[in-house]
Amino acid sequence: MNDELRIDTALTHAAKQLSDASDSPRLDAELLLCRTLDVTRSYLFAHPDDTLDALATERFESLLQRRASGLPMAYIEGRREFWSLPLMVSPATLIPRPDTEILVQQALMLIPRESAFSVVDLGTGSGAIALALANERPLASITATDCSKDALAIAQENARQLGISNVEFRAGNWTAAVTENQYDLIVSNPPYVAENDPALAALSFEPQTALRSGADGLADIRLLSRQCPTILKPGGTMLLEHGADQQSAVERILLADHWTNIACVTDLAGLPRVTSASFNADIDVSNPSSP
Repeated sequence: MNDELRIDTALTHAAKQLSDASDSPRLDAELLLCRTLDVTRSYLFAHPDDTLDALATERFESLLQRRASGLPMAYIEGRREFWSLPLMVSPATLIPRPDTEILVQQALMLIPRESAFSVVDLGTGSGAIALALANERPLASITATDCSKDALAIAQENARQLGISNVEFRAGNWTAAVTENQYDLIVSNPPYVAENDPALAALSFEPQTALRSGADGLADIRLLSRQCPTILKPGGTMLLEHGADQQSAVERILLADHWTNIACVTDLAGLPRVTSASFNADIDVSNPSSP
């Protein structure tokens, strides 16, 4: 780009530059220019003939290069909205997806509005699920865990910025951080992508440990199935997000570990996405293979 470009010309050039990297190159160009100039999109529309000085042009070009390399917009902006909450995100956290709001919806159906209730979010990442639940159910006590201290730092900062105080954050892998507790509800969006899944190529900027889960994508779900009975209150429920093609496999895993009342709900596209289950209280959880 040249110095002293008009806004409309800069956006046209930028959209062309992003055409191979984005499904919405014009929108991305507008958002990046808004970030560069610290203005709203409506300002861009109202002032198409304003010009960018050399410094602004340099900043804009730097952002464009990052986006053209494939870096997601959420990481460039440092934020992504989830459940109407503006959340900080970074390459230490997954970018929250709309489909995960299905998990939040199912959880809210189980959490009472007017009484205490305990929930643990295993593998919280940016804190999206835990903070959405805590914001909607202020009487609930939410515990959020993650094995990544960098991710937990982002989640804690999100809680601070949003003024949400009924979430406790703990570092640890799956149930390791909460072995002394039992909860009314367990929620988790664990890694569920197979190691050789070609879809990973498009997700290279996101933390791979939060995506990959063994040869079939089910290694972490197997761990949760085995570990979670020890931290679930009698009559409690576990909700797991999983891949659209994993419903039957997840059900088999849960059945083998003596979970009951197994059911699956679909996402916005009508695909199987969240499985719920309760645990057979007659099973000795110290010996899950017992009849």
